[in-house]
Amino acid sequence: MGIIKVIAAILLPPLGVFLTMGVSQALLINILLTLLGWIPGIIHALWIISKQSEQANVQ
Repeated sequence: MGIIKVIAAILLPPLGVFLTMGVSQALLINILLTLLGWIPGIIHALWIISKQSEQANVQ
């Protein structure tokens, strides 16, 4: 599932965040960043995915 999230984050950043966090504040932030510029949206989405993955590995 991780590789699908990364591909989704690159192609459509809000989708990657939605698959990771669901409907949340992070999704709204990512939508705004994506509207302001594609690259900031991608960076934010990859950061959210990696942060969530890191938290899952710790627990």
